[in-house]
Parts: sequence; C-alpha cells; structure tokens
Amino acid sequence: MAHPISAFQAAYISIEVLIALVSVPGNILVIWAVKMNQALRDATFCFIVSLAVADVAVGALVIPLAIIINIGPQTEFYTCLMVACPVLILTESSILALLAIAVDRYLRVKIPVRYKSVVTPRRAGVAITCCWIVSFLVGLTPLFGWNNLNKMQRTQELNSSHMEFVITCQFETVISMEYMVYFNFFVWVLPPLLLMLLIYLEVFNLIRKQLNKKVSSSSNDPQKYYGKELKIAKSLALVLFLFALSWLPLHVLNCITLFCPSCQTPPILTYIAIFLTHGNSAMNPIVYAFRIKKFRTAFLQIWNQYFCCKTNKNATSTTTAETG
Repeated sequence: MAHPISAFQAAYISIEVLIALVSVPGNILVIWAVKMNQALRDATFCFIVSLAVADVAVGALVIPLAIIINIGPQTEFYTCLMVACPVLILTESSILALLAIAVDRYLRVKIPVRYKSVVTPRRAGVAITCCWIVSFLVGLTPLFGWNNLNKMQRTQELNSSHMEFVITCQFETVISMEYMVYFNFFVWVLPPLLLMLLIYLEVFNLIRKQLNKKVSSSSNDPQKYYGKELKIAKSLALVLFLFALSWLPLHVLNCITLFCPSCQTPPILTYIAIFLTHGNSAMNPIVYAFRIKKFRTAFLQIWNQYFCCKTNKNATSTTTAETG
C-alpha cells in the first residue's frame, strides 16, 4: 500500500514537474529549429541536437522516474535498478555530446580550409552514434553486475528469512557508490570535463592569434570569420560551464558519501544538487536563444509561422464568421 506523500515530497514533485515543463518544450524547440533552418545543419548543430534529445529525455523520462524513486515504492531489486539507470545513460550522453561539440569547434579554427572535407555529415552521424553506444554501456554497467545486490542480499539474510527479495526503491540502495565515484565520476565525467576545458582554452588561444595576425582562411574576411567563431565558442563554453556547475555538486556529495561514511550530509543539499542536475536540461535552450543569433532567428521564425500568425488567423476567422 502506498505511503501518503508528505508536504516536503509534494514541494519536491512540484519543482521537478516545473523543470520538466520548461525542459521538454525548450529542447523540442531546439530540435525543431535545426530541422527547419538550413543554416543550422552543420556538424556542431547536429551534436547540439544530440544534446537536446538527451535533455528532452531527462524531462520526459528521468524526472518522472526520479519522482517515483523519491516516493520510495516497494519493488524488486532489478526493477529499481532499471528505474535508476536512465539518468546515468543520459548524463554520459550529454558529456560526450559536449565533448564532440568542443572537438568540432577546435577543428573549425585549427583547419578552417579543410574542415568541411574532414567533418562530413556522415562522420558526424557516426560520432553521434558512437557517443550514444558508449553512453548506454557506461549507464547500464550496474545492470551488468556492478551494483548493491550482494550487499542487499547479505543484509536481508541477516534480517529476514523471506525468499522474495523486495526493497524500498532508492537510488543509493541499488547503485554502488564505488561505481558512481571510481567509474562514473573519475573515468567518465571528470576527465572529459577537464579535456573540454583544455580544448576551449586552445580554441580561444587560436582564435585570438588568428585575429591578431589576420591569417587567411576559407572566409574572404578573416576578422569576420574568426569573430563569429569566437562568439559561438563563448556560447558553447558557457553551456559547458553550466553543465559542470550543475553536475559537480552531486558528484562531490557522492565522494563524501563514499570516502566519509560517518559524515552527515544535510538532505536539503542533496535535493539542491538533484534540482541542479535536472535543471541543467532547461538551461541550454535559454543560452542558445540569448547567445546564438541563428537559433534566435529560428525560434522567432517558428513562433511567427506556427503560433503567433496562427492565433491571429483564428481570431480573424472568428471575427469574419461573426460579422457574416
């Protein structure tokens, strides 16, 4: 029988639903903009679409599952594990998409003349596919055996003689902290973030050198070409910064949980860290709208073509019908 939801849980659920209602439409708008605007069809924006797909899935799948976990239903161990794994898959997908974007920006400024022949749509598609395959392998590793099943079984053998293995579904109950810290964070989160930091530093360094020396490029106007690259690189570096700012607090709390079992982490800090991770999915469309002119133009075009004008037409039709 389900436990009644407390006022604190109701507040948590309300905030999560609000994040989902911002994240899902915002990222669908990003995907829609790339689909309808020919100017947004290069490799960078393909990787941005991959990132947006992951963010849509966070709002539409991960947040509802997080709400279920917060309520703490009684489930079998592997059922709970399958509920917990999607967030691991989508986090890794976002990180690898951001890494692909960083590498793409580096190639644009390092080899501007040969860029289009090196970064073809087919190669970009292969890179995106590889990113998702790796994300599934990393995120599903707990299902392959690196989980808390043995620990839970030992605990249940000591406390109960029931054959049926049912638990209260919580993330930390089924997901091993050793996996989260040593494998997920130290291998698949922190090194890519540090690598991206180095790549963007090199991108900014190359752009400033080119702007100062006015080296010839594929564009007729080197100042204009590299000036545009600098603006886009700054915007995408901001996306990376927001991602790191949103996800590092939760990983730091995981490290505290693993390395200092006696340390008591205030629950409110954990909830804030969770809100930051989920809220990051809603941030990117806002960054694109305010920082990247091509997206801003595409968003306005969608609004005028499918919403604003449609509303005006409906109003006009209603007025005409009433007059008739």
